[in-house]
Amino acid sequence: MADYLKAFSLEGKVSLVTGGGRGLGLGIATALAGAGSDLVLVARTKEQLDNVARVITAEYGRRVEKIQGDVSRLEKLSEIVEQALDFFGRIDVLVNNAGTNVRKPFLDVTPDEFDQVIKTNLKSVFFLSQYVAKKMIETGGGKIINLASLSSVIGIKNIAVYASSKGGVFALTKALAVELAPHNINVNAIAPGYVRTAMTEAAFQDRGRYEWMMSRTPLGRSGRPEDIGNAALYLASQASDYLTGEVIFVDGGWMSA
Repeated sequence: MADYLKAFSLEGKVSLVTGGGRGLGLGIATALAGAGSDLVLVARTKEQLDNVARVITAEYGRRVEKIQGDVSRLEKLSEIVEQALDFFGRIDVLVNNAGTNVRKPFLDVTPDEFDQVIKTNLKSVFFLSQYVAKKMIETGGGKIINLASLSSVIGIKNIAVYASSKGGVFALTKALAVELAPHNINVNAIAPGYVRTAMTEAAFQDRGRYEWMMSRTPLGRSGRPEDIGNAALYLASQASDYLTGEVIFVDGGWMSA
């Protein structure tokens, strides 16, 4: 049994997690740290970064580099990578988790709202992956994990911009997996179902919508950030070395119903 568990160890690895201050990012960062990875956490809010770093250092004894920044500011992405490299010297795992949403009817979405969602959810994923992949090639490979969505492949009302961005993440994951495979870089994605976080709280507060969500979920509960963290651990570890180009739906069975 112990030999099998070694495949999930991240001892000696460095993971960069965007949106690492709360929600899914916190669940992912905690799972990776629990398996032994040191962390570079990127978030817009200093207080969130400080709190997460304090918990991870105390509970898991891992080193944490905190970078306060907004990934939608594309001119800052190279600085994020260089700061991570200055601190740790390498990046073995990249988790493109940072995201935003505009929840309103398609007919009411403005160009500025469209641009902000696409920059955060898709364009930053493309170019941060580009910067990190170049460094991974120099050090022999790595793992890139993107966050897709149920809306990558199905229609859900009032989130047309979000769906557009996450459909792009789905396609980008497939394309990068093929292009980066010769460099020993695995690229996969996690598509969460309904996980209760600050970004999805409005949906959970709507009683009718909550009942609809649960009626569509065979396991009968909403997801937790640790559910996504566990999937990220698998994709970050040696256990997934022969898996690339896949989008794993961690959704309580939603896509099977």
